[in-house]
Amino acid sequence: MTRMMRLYAAIGRITLAPLLVRVGVFLCAFVSLLLAYPAMPSDVRLLGVLTVAALLPAVVPRRSWTTVVLLAAAGAWVVATGWYDEPVELWRLLGLATFLYLTHSLAALAALLSYDAVVAPEVLARWVSRALGVALASAVLAVPLLAVDGQWGDRSFVVALLGGLALAVLAAFLLGWMFRRR
Repeated sequence: MTRMMRLYAAIGRITLAPLLVRVGVFLCAFVSLLLAYPAMPSDVRLLGVLTVAALLPAVVPRRSWTTVVLLAAAGAWVVATGWYDEPVELWRLLGLATFLYLTHSLAALAALLSYDAVVAPEVLARWVSRALGVALASAVLAVPLLAVDGQWGDRSFVVALLGGLALAVLAAFLLGWMFRRR
């Protein structure tokens, strides 16, 4: 009985900012799962499973459910493009990457905020704008790699892999340099 009373008391103390962050986690996770699956899921049961899977990181962001959902979405996209031979479309790839990163970033914020936290709207706006800035920068860096897809025949995968690795090392170096500059 005391657990239920504590649950009702916690629900009564929820403020708008943590609730909006958790709604954002749910929406971003749901859109990333929809983008990852081979075709738009028309089966009601699959939509129900995707909805529950997207709801888990929003409800318990401090647990490992966020990682499970992100890996499920990435794995579904790999299966869709590798197994079902769906073409790698730029809009879908960039959308998936953006929503996966936003899910990760918003779940981290939701894990930090207590249910009754009072947060200034500027804090949320800065958090989301930084996350969108990172997504935009990664999209700008990824588009040239997608442009070379298929131009070198069988070696295009290796070239794209090495190019992505070089960009990841460059990004790590840039972040380290920016951190030391402070």
